[in-house]
Amino acid sequence: MVLVALAACKNNVKESAEIIDLPRAETPDSVAKAMDAFFGQAEKDSMDIHSVMIVRDGNVIYSRWQSQGVDTVPHVLHSVSKTFTATAVGLAISEGKMALTDKVIDFFPDQLPAEVSENLKKMTVRDLLTMSCGHDVEPSWRDAKPGQDWVTTFLAHPVVHEPGTFYLYNSMGTYMLSAIVQKVTGEKVVDYLNTRLFEPLHIDKPKWEESPQGINTGGWGLYLKTEDLAKMGQLLLQKGEWNGKQLVPADWIAEMSKKQVESINPGTRIEEAEAKGMTKETSDWMQGYGYQMWRCRPGCFRADGARGQYIIVVPDKNAVIAITSDVGDLQGELNLVWNHILPVL
Repeated sequence: MVLVALAACKNNVKESAEIIDLPRAETPDSVAKAMDAFFGQAEKDSMDIHSVMIVRDGNVIYSRWQSQGVDTVPHVLHSVSKTFTATAVGLAISEGKMALTDKVIDFFPDQLPAEVSENLKKMTVRDLLTMSCGHDVEPSWRDAKPGQDWVTTFLAHPVVHEPGTFYLYNSMGTYMLSAIVQKVTGEKVVDYLNTRLFEPLHIDKPKWEESPQGINTGGWGLYLKTEDLAKMGQLLLQKGEWNGKQLVPADWIAEMSKKQVESINPGTRIEEAEAKGMTKETSDWMQGYGYQMWRCRPGCFRADGARGQYIIVVPDKNAVIAITSDVGDLQGELNLVWNHILPVL
């Protein structure tokens, strides 16, 4: 794998049409050496890192891609998409279109199962945001019967636990958030965010996959470039403020990024953690879950996608790390960040 470091010059801001990049600063020698070690170890560990961008004090101090020009191609984000859906929810709440305490069934009165359980009746928007819907097994769009829409499939799934009391990673729950935002705003999430988020950040309107019903998938399916991820991270770091304008309410960013519930790796149940050797000392998936974001062991927080897509926000260093990759060992990839990048920020 050939990796090309893209040199950064101070105040060299690229403008193309309406797209404006983040400002650049010289890469410190300590960062350059640390990143050589980072990529060297990644190669030894057979980790296919596609790109890394580091922003400190608002300036890009390091960026590197697999090959020249790859930085212009949107990358699949998998569950990093969830953080953007949660941002749309926060904006819709701030505009008075919905509330955290709204009951999920109230948005879809014509798509409910014949018998609505007491637990389903209790499920709220907040339960969707915190992956605490009450399901004992994660529902899937693949469960849909022929001709059945995804919302109906989700609502028909057994709600075994009282919502808000049981954490289970739940991508379809995020799809429901997307469906609710579309219901209350009349716009798909990608369109709703375009004027409120993407355009102010100078991000090309992205591709976002949809269900057969024309609803953005919410929990996955968004494509963005590495620099776009860095911009989103910078917005989160700045508590929703961008160029003097509050794009997202600061209190919503605070709620998204703080621990709301106990958490565990996707595909694992909390009660299985000990048997699988997972502990809070070693797992970045056991530090708590916010609103579609994860806490990290070093006291930062992240948007996180399968195969190693990350927006890592490090408030005490005033820094953001954006990564795209195709990696199986996600904890190993984060360990590389903590061992090599964090010490030189």
